[in-house]
Amino acid sequence: MKFIDEARIEVIAGKGGNGAASFRREKFIPMGGPDGGDGGRGGSVWAVADRNINTLIEYRYTRHFRARNGEGGRGSDCYGKGADDIELRVPVGTVIHDEDSGELIADLAQDGQRALLAKGGKGGLGNLHFKSSTNRAPRQCTPGEEGEERRLNLELRVLADVGLLGMPNAGKSTFIRAVSAARPKVADYPFTTLHPNLGVVRVDTDRSFVIADIPGLIEGAAEGHGLGHQFLRHLARTRLLLHLVDLAPFDPEADPVREARAIVEELRKYDEDLYLKPRWLVLNKLDLIPEEEREARVKAFVKAYKWKGPVFAIAAISGDNCQPLTYAIMDHLVEMKRTEAPEEMGEPEETGE
Repeated sequence: MKFIDEARIEVIAGKGGNGAASFRREKFIPMGGPDGGDGGRGGSVWAVADRNINTLIEYRYTRHFRARNGEGGRGSDCYGKGADDIELRVPVGTVIHDEDSGELIADLAQDGQRALLAKGGKGGLGNLHFKSSTNRAPRQCTPGEEGEERRLNLELRVLADVGLLGMPNAGKSTFIRAVSAARPKVADYPFTTLHPNLGVVRVDTDRSFVIADIPGLIEGAAEGHGLGHQFLRHLARTRLLLHLVDLAPFDPEADPVREARAIVEELRKYDEDLYLKPRWLVLNKLDLIPEEEREARVKAFVKAYKWKGPVFAIAAISGDNCQPLTYAIMDHLVEMKRTEAPEEMGEPEETGE
């Protein structure tokens, strides 16, 4: 299935039914009084997060969603039937914005979470509501309200604990294959990864975390070079970033230190919050460096890069040193969750009326 993480749709809620102006007319009851019923409520449009969906492809070609109108009221105190609401099922992690105002409508980060996208119009009042001691034969009634109409932007941000960051061919896909059951495409040319891949890393029978691999970032991505910034949104929910660096590039003129700095600068241009996330340095492709030179090469890079944070040197293709890295990540995530304020457990949140 093609991975689609953006979509634009239009939602139109149903109009409320009109109220009725009617009078009771039965045998032997010549002046029975008003009996016009109210109109029914128009259908609303809701979004529901569903963990069984992982792409927005359903909204790539079907872009207009309209709820039914409510029925009009009738005589004999008959109220119109309200229209059924419609639900749009979206992947967990979908963020919904109003296209015209830019307002955040919902951030559906939990399975089953609901958000009201467009509210159905109220039904009109029948003339039985207008009777009084001085107005015994009211002929007024009200029309139903129009339903809301909105143009929306849907944006999927995958849910992962750890995000992989790096230049094309830094070994991100190879790393995720080495530590999880995910099998993204691996090849010896740039931009092999064309969409985000998720993998579950199990470090123990009851301990695991989710890792996200996104297409490589290059210098000038802010100006649209390569695949640009379009996939960086998928790192927004992560707790930790792993910056993979190719320590043994095929191009002898390539400078790993300059490339690493360029990636971080592109991250800063895209989002300051993402730039400030905890970030670890992972130096990959040790297998291409003679064993006696590895330690010196790692130290030289760290010194030139002026890095003060955690550093791991691995060979993803063979899995060397990958297991200690995954255990360190798991311990870090557990510690982060322990220090965070505990959230109350409850039913999935419902946004809207």
